[in-house]
Amino acid sequence: MAQIKELRCCVCGRTYTPGTVQYVCPACGEIGTLDVLYDYEQLQYVFDRETFTSTRPGMWRYKVLLPIAPSAKVPPLPVGGTPLYDSPRLAKALGVRRAWVKDDGRNPTASLKDRASSLVVAKAMETGVQIVSAASTGNAAAALAGIGASVGLRIIIFVPATAPEAKIAQLAVYGAEVLLVEASYDTAFDLCFTLSQQEGWLCRNTGINPFTTEGKKTVSFEIAETLHWEVPDVLVTSVGDGNIIAGVYKGFWDLLQLGWIERIPRLVGVQASGCAPLVEAWKTGANAVDMEPIQTHTIADSIVAALPRDRAKALRAVRQTDGAFVAVSDEEILESIPQLARLTGVFAEPAAAASFAGAHRAVKSGVIHPEESVALLITGNGLKDIRSAQSAVSGGQRVPPDLEAIRKILHP
Repeated sequence: MAQIKELRCCVCGRTYTPGTVQYVCPACGEIGTLDVLYDYEQLQYVFDRETFTSTRPGMWRYKVLLPIAPSAKVPPLPVGGTPLYDSPRLAKALGVRRAWVKDDGRNPTASLKDRASSLVVAKAMETGVQIVSAASTGNAAAALAGIGASVGLRIIIFVPATAPEAKIAQLAVYGAEVLLVEASYDTAFDLCFTLSQQEGWLCRNTGINPFTTEGKKTVSFEIAETLHWEVPDVLVTSVGDGNIIAGVYKGFWDLLQLGWIERIPRLVGVQASGCAPLVEAWKTGANAVDMEPIQTHTIADSIVAALPRDRAKALRAVRQTDGAFVAVSDEEILESIPQLARLTGVFAEPAAAASFAGAHRAVKSGVIHPEESVALLITGNGLKDIRSAQSAVSGGQRVPPDLEAIRKILHP
């Protein structure tokens, strides 16, 4: 087990002994999300990348670098270990030296959020918690519902009533108690967190629970190890609440502390132009503490956040790596779904396809340079929102049951 040394507020820098705080910095409130820090010097002494071995599949391969006891049981669903595809055609289309696609839509409930939920559920099992809650636009909720069902936990979900039907159906199939909130995601988030504290549930909410970042960081471990610890120059990911890009940064940061990699990739975060508070904050140099909620509108429901909950960590991730935030339109996002699929064979939901659209924009604007290598993080499968995919393509061509007629259509 990677023994937790301290929990540190990403805003004020105050440190707390493990077990003295559960969610966020008491001094800063919800903006003060916590970093889980370890004794890296001791870990260096015990482990090195040349002798690191594990027979465990997926993300639990890195159990020794996660905040859970070696003997603790973990959920049975195989989370992580998703493929990283080398894609020369994608590199050519983007105009960069080399490109990879990390397809996290291959997780059990079809999104990267399974990584966070698997760790949170493992912590619930370790501590004897019976009820875990979450607010989500869909993917985090599905992840918690699925992982929770695999071990028999009671799962309570707060989700905006406007979430895609396919995502809501997932929750019901897994047996979660689903509360369709007739308001925004941000309102659902606040309701969930408040009730969790009052009722004594474990709250999985993004950003609020520091272990969500620890679960998501495993995607960086996998990318680095797959590439033999030679990380890409740039990693591009879509951004909503900011927790995924925060987790990506934390994973690479941990590896840097251990001396397993020589640098952290430049991180480029992509938001929909109808919901881009972090893009604006990055451009203006605004402090996360001073950000205010905005009006939002985008088809990429998985990255909708009027006021990103993990905004301080997200801004830090981009600023510390000399990265950038870019905004893309809904039209660009929809176009990217078939474009990415035809170049790589990876079917992405709108929020995930935004990474491809954002990479294109970043290359055109000079944020990403032609001589650089780029990894795209695809956070969710396209079947999560099939209606958006249908709107981006035609439904096929009707033909008569006649061979000659079909030949004429195929060879005009």
